[in-house]
Order: sequence, then C-alpha cells, then structure tokens
Amino acid sequence: MSVESILNEIDAEIARLEQARQLLSNTTPVTIKRGPGRPRTSSLAASPKSKRRRALSAAARAKIAAAQKARWAKVRKTASKAEPAK
Repeated sequence: MSVESILNEIDAEIARLEQARQLLSNTTPVTIKRGPGRPRTSSLAASPKSKRRRALSAAARAKIAAAQKARWAKVRKTASKAEPAK
C-alpha cells in the first residue's frame, strides 16, 4: 500500500468516527447506573422487624456444635497425618 492510500483510509475513518460522535452527542443522555451497595436512605431503620435477632433452639445449637467439633477433629486428624513425626 502506498502512503497516500493509507492516509486516505485514515481520513475516511476519522470522518466515520466524527459522524458517530455527532450522532451520539445528539441523543438523550444515558443514565448512569449506581454501583452495588447499601442505599443512602436505609429502609432497615424504619422496620422494627429487622432489629429482632433470630433465635436457635438448644437442640439446634447442640447439633451445630457437634458438627463443628467433628469438623475440627477431622482437620486435626488430616493435619497430623500430613506432618512428619519429629
């Protein structure tokens, strides 16, 4: 390709981009979506239900405690097998 043909293609591309920019600038502005997070005015403060804590029954607490103890026992067992004896 010659230098003149490259310059002509660049000029044509610039013209297309200017036309696209003009079309976009004439449109209505796009609303910017807010990011994730808590809204500024919290509806949680207004509802009294949100202040209540959820309660576990004694049986549920015991079941969770037993599951955690079993989990940690398993972790300790596999960790002791992985470590070489001193």
